[in-house]
Amino acid sequence: MILQDLDIIVTAPPYPGWGGRYWILVKLTTACGITGWGECYAASVGPKAMTAVIEDVFQRHLEGENPENVERAFRRAYSSGFTQRPDLTVMGAFSGLEIACWDILGKARDRPVHALMGGLMTERLRAYTYLYPLPHHRMSEFWTSPEQAAESALDCVARGYTAVKFDPAGPYTMRGGHQPAMADIALSVAFCKTIREAVGPKADLLFGTHGQFTTAGAIRLGQALEPYNPLWFEEPIPPDNLLEYAAVAQAVRIPVATGERLCTRSEFATVLRSGGARILQPALGRVGGLWEARKLAALAESFNAEIAPHLYAGPVEWAANIQLAACIPNILMAETIETPFHARLIRHAITVEGGFVTPPTAPGLGIDVDEALARAHRYTGDDLHLQMRDAPCNYHGANAFQGGAPAADTPPEPGDS
Repeated sequence: MILQDLDIIVTAPPYPGWGGRYWILVKLTTACGITGWGECYAASVGPKAMTAVIEDVFQRHLEGENPENVERAFRRAYSSGFTQRPDLTVMGAFSGLEIACWDILGKARDRPVHALMGGLMTERLRAYTYLYPLPHHRMSEFWTSPEQAAESALDCVARGYTAVKFDPAGPYTMRGGHQPAMADIALSVAFCKTIREAVGPKADLLFGTHGQFTTAGAIRLGQALEPYNPLWFEEPIPPDNLLEYAAVAQAVRIPVATGERLCTRSEFATVLRSGGARILQPALGRVGGLWEARKLAALAESFNAEIAPHLYAGPVEWAANIQLAACIPNILMAETIETPFHARLIRHAITVEGGFVTPPTAPGLGIDVDEALARAHRYTGDDLHLQMRDAPCNYHGANAFQGGAPAADTPPEPGDS
């Protein structure tokens, strides 16, 4: 088998865009006609530039090579430009291509990817979901309403979920860490209190942030949430000073989780060695791909740490997450996003039933990508997958993250941006 052709599709999920503005899907084809799909997560450059990066990484490190040689390809990409250190953009491009290689290898051997990476460890994988607005909720109100969040949580529990995530603690800003406003702390406490009263012991609470606090600010917020016993306190500080995670972990009696913005096991190793987190959340479309994530899971075992793959992307990355989760002993749970578009894009090949996912047994990633659907929803803009906010924290009024979606209560008209 020799890798011969690359196709890149940047597809945009319909409004309100759960999973991000667009998903970067890569399709590799071997000289003998086997195709494999992958997904590159959350590029830090625009889609046109990222497409060029993916093409460059493919041509330099993978084209004309055997897709079995994922270790060699990883070392080439990791070391490119005389770096030998994580480069978010290069490794994001490589991650999607590497996932596609595993899809090809599974199809060539008529086996699911998890069978090639250690075999099946867990037959039913615990899933979790963000709290999203119900049909009768106003989106502009939902992100700051504990009562509406509790309604959404009850809906999730009724569908079988045993863990729900929410992130009411103020803005996600390019200015780095900040001290939370007292109003943000009060609202976060109200969310935890109201949701806990609604679901009782039926579901774990997963408190999300997006690296927006200083170390001291994260500690203040985390300590205020302790009475409601969340399962984790996610990414409480920016990822550019990994040793500071240990200070938060030592001061807050909630397990610290992190990883969606970390790249390769080298960055995770710093967190593990310092005791900064024991719940790791790699995004497989950024971390280095499936093999690097499998190495990370093995490394985490030695620190008694658990893996909870992150997902704010499309269903191809989700399929890779499920393959990883199926073959490791220290899986905690896997994030899910249930929308009609996610399901249609992989022809309903993977589903959540009663709050759990059964790993597919079909070859490769176990999915059948609807290529025509992906192409019919091409993204033509130049925005980033997720946008950082410029404005600082508002200490007089309300702050809201809005779940990565627009605040409008009605879908835009066709042709509107």
